[in-house]
Amino acid sequence: MRGVLRTAVLTTTAALALSGCGSGDEPIDILSAGAWPGRYSDAHNSSASAADGLSDVSVAWTRSVGGTVGSPPSIAPGGQIFVSASTDTGCNLFAFQMNTGRKRWCTRLAPGVEVVTPVADTVANVYVGEEGGLYSFNEHGQRRWRIPVSGTPRSVQFTGDGNLLAVTHFGQVNVVDTQTGKLAAPIYDMVPVPGVGDGTNVPRQAPGHGLAACFGGSPDCPVATTPAVDVATDRIFVTLWRPGADRAALVALRYTGGDDAHIAEEWSSEDLPGGAVTSPVLSADGATVYVHDGDGTLWAIDAATGSPRWSHDPGYITSTGPAVTADRTILLAGGGADGPLVALRDAGDHPEPLWQRDDVRQLGAVAAAAGGVAYTVVRAPDGLAALVFDTSDGTTLDLESLPGASGFAVGTAIGPDGELLATTLLGDLYILR
Repeated sequence: MRGVLRTAVLTTTAALALSGCGSGDEPIDILSAGAWPGRYSDAHNSSASAADGLSDVSVAWTRSVGGTVGSPPSIAPGGQIFVSASTDTGCNLFAFQMNTGRKRWCTRLAPGVEVVTPVADTVANVYVGEEGGLYSFNEHGQRRWRIPVSGTPRSVQFTGDGNLLAVTHFGQVNVVDTQTGKLAAPIYDMVPVPGVGDGTNVPRQAPGHGLAACFGGSPDCPVATTPAVDVATDRIFVTLWRPGADRAALVALRYTGGDDAHIAEEWSSEDLPGGAVTSPVLSADGATVYVHDGDGTLWAIDAATGSPRWSHDPGYITSTGPAVTADRTILLAGGGADGPLVALRDAGDHPEPLWQRDDVRQLGAVAAAAGGVAYTVVRAPDGLAALVFDTSDGTTLDLESLPGASGFAVGTAIGPDGELLATTLLGDLYILR
């Protein structure tokens, strides 16, 4: 059913202005508003956008990428969509025009790219990893640079000085100049690399080793999630499965730029039951980091000290962090057959339940637009449907079937004009406007 959406103003961390370099010498705003440039929208992994939510949406176009999609797409400020896929032949990295669905360009990278979200900057330069390497292409698909790395970079982020932050699944942290691809700080290894004391002929792991284990968390994939970055302090939050540990920890790093640029660990939270299993999500003010543990419980942790503030058991397990808005509303991702649609508010020392809808089952994650409007993908009698709802009370504002869609949604993203991009595991893209 269709309804009329309310409009207001919702500011998010996607509107933070940073300085960097594009394909020329002009300054660019890396974290520009009105798009979905990364895996979870912005540096905070907030899954929130500054674009106004839409009323009366309908499917504008749909197309298949010809393979399964293992990581959410991204959207540049101009509306260019970037998505990677697992394909047997042909391209596995694609760029599409949002208005028409026309393929703008595509190319084939090495294995590993299929589990990486390409990240876009303001001028639609795109940064994407593969096994053993990190690429940058311009908006036309022309290669800007490639650098070697240890492991496979998952979705990258940006630092407060406009450099690129790439953490591989082996735990290697690279800070890279976006213009040249050169290192802007010494490499920092979260997992110690073999040294002289380890003997000779220590085998070097292939860059794709353990990549499949990232979906469930394992010592073979020390960093299985997407880092969150507070660009005001350059504090970096990442999950890390240390050697010999039985679970992943939540770790805070600090990047210091300038002439003595370096990265150092600030604190580590080792005691979450079952470990930290979802990508960290920062509050709008950067004071709190949210993460789910292996039992499904959502934790709110002090970003400066690593001390827990509160926890909330939703009664189901999700593999994705929540959407978090500037007014401290927390919208939990789906739990498949067991997970309703749930909203909380962070009251500082405890979570305040706002509402819960037991009549819907999310088969995806929430994307929050401005104006108290959010999108998600839910189960429908004929497969999947896009649900538009009011974040204040959960009321349905619109429900639109996704023709031919099945399985579940890998990504839910918002375009610069409030468009909804829903992407299924089987590789179908749906644009609703």
